[in-house]
Amino acid sequence: MQPPYHSLEHAREDYETHLRTCRQCQADGAQCPVAKHLRRVYNNLARTARPRPDAAAR
Repeated sequence: MQPPYHSLEHAREDYETHLRTCRQCQADGAQCPVAKHLRRVYNNLARTARPRPDAAAR
């Protein structure tokens, strides 16, 4: 299994690459559904990688 930071970094790179290369994102100036999905994946991984405040209190 890969360390979480590797997956997080990979998800961020995928999202940024998509924004740079997607014709629809470039033309509209708004994110296409794929970009929104990639951003959601990144956000979910980032949320999972963050330490939980209640876990530090234990």
